[in-house]
Amino acid sequence: MKVARFVLKIVALSLAAAAAVCAVIAYWDGLTELVGGAKEKLQRSAHIDEYDDYEE
Repeated sequence: MKVARFVLKIVALSLAAAAAVCAVIAYWDGLTELVGGAKEKLQRSAHIDEYDDYEE
């Protein structure tokens, strides 16, 4: 009986991992847009310079 419970736990864990992989694949477009938008915001905020509006 203990072996059957152990096997069922392994099967449940592998099914959960497969579901997580499927969810990542299903929402890949949204995830890339989210990461790309965050990356652009970070680059834009890092580019702001104190002397951008200074004219010689």
